[in-house]
Amino acid sequence: MKNLILPLVNWGMGAAIIGVFAVVSVIMILIVSNMIKGDKNVNDDTSDKK
Repeated sequence: MKNLILPLVNWGMGAAIIGVFAVVSVIMILIVSNMIKGDKNVNDDTSDKK
């Protein structure tokens, strides 16, 4: 009867996983935005050569 209450959630690990997810999401958004900005410059250079 003493072991009826089971800890189903480890709040420390959950907070760490959410933090890692947030950091990875921000890094991916920055990479994609840099790729979009970089593509505009490359297209302008190739159109001038034609």
